[in-house]
Amino acid sequence: MKALVLAGGSGTRLRPLTHSSAKQLVPVANKPVLFYGLESIAEAGITEVGLIVNPEAQEIRAAVGDGERFSLNVTYLVQEAPLGLAHAVRVARDFLGDDDFVMYLGDNFVVSGITDLVDAFRAERPDAGILLTKVSDPTAFGVAELNTEGHVVALEEKPAHPRSDLALVGVYLFTPAVHEAVAAITPSARGELEITDALQWLIDHGRTVRSTHITGYWKDTGNASDMLEVNRSVLDTLAARVEGTVDAASELIGPVVVEAGAMVIRSRVEGPVAIGAGTVVQDSRIGPHTSIGPACTVADSSIRYSIVLNNARIEGAGPLCSCLIGRYATVAPAATAPHCLILGDHSEVWLSP
Repeated sequence: MKALVLAGGSGTRLRPLTHSSAKQLVPVANKPVLFYGLESIAEAGITEVGLIVNPEAQEIRAAVGDGERFSLNVTYLVQEAPLGLAHAVRVARDFLGDDDFVMYLGDNFVVSGITDLVDAFRAERPDAGILLTKVSDPTAFGVAELNTEGHVVALEEKPAHPRSDLALVGVYLFTPAVHEAVAAITPSARGELEITDALQWLIDHGRTVRSTHITGYWKDTGNASDMLEVNRSVLDTLAARVEGTVDAASELIGPVVVEAGAMVIRSRVEGPVAIGAGTVVQDSRIGPHTSIGPACTVADSSIRYSIVLNNARIEGAGPLCSCLIGRYATVAPAATAPHCLILGDHSEVWLSP
């Protein structure tokens, strides 16, 4: 079995952060969200990965490399334009050959991993396998309709009038049968080749599409609020670890990670919190549910429930809450009311009362 990982999206819902950085590389607990998916694929015993990227994917190529750090062999496949998930399968046709494969959306987060799903698919080998979860707003997702016996009978992409509240999670499993379906469908009204249309083609032609209701935590990290929620969820599993320096005037409460070279000076840190290598936190209050990337400076500030990317500088700012602060961004000085910020890389914000 191979894996097809989609990392070509532009991340419009995470702008301005994604104007200068790939959305799949935004960190969750100081690790890019894409890396969690690649690690799940490796844990499932898959070694051959095709990574779908756009033509300007130098940052992803630099971060992932040849895949050796994940015990994977990564092949880069360029999708010239975002023409749909089924189009990505067309792009990967030569790479996939006649192998079964798992298709994993690179900005999705599945806490429980995919090992059990892959093992079950290998054992039972339906023509396709999909993951479903109940959502409050099905219009934002691909939606599945099941019959009274629980079998998939219809699928629709982002329907205006959903026939169920069961959304497709961004992990799919396929045999080579999907290639016939992908070749047969035409672009939707959105101008994309929809994977839901390919799945519907399989159903209409008597093929087996099996669904699994996901029981663990899943999130599409396509917007800031979901990214912050995933960050919170991962930080909740954190085990305390201090490899940097924490002075006697500081207080660490609960699970806090202080990476090597980081310094905490005269500060109160309420876990779960992750502080990256080389970061300096001074005269500040951090957390809970905050991750601060490497080489940052946080001084005379208060921040919680936030993600701060590498080399950011926060001085005299706060209270800050529910913020997503980009690389090399600067925030200073503080107002008296809480602020929620989404700052792109190299931004500067000066707060006043």
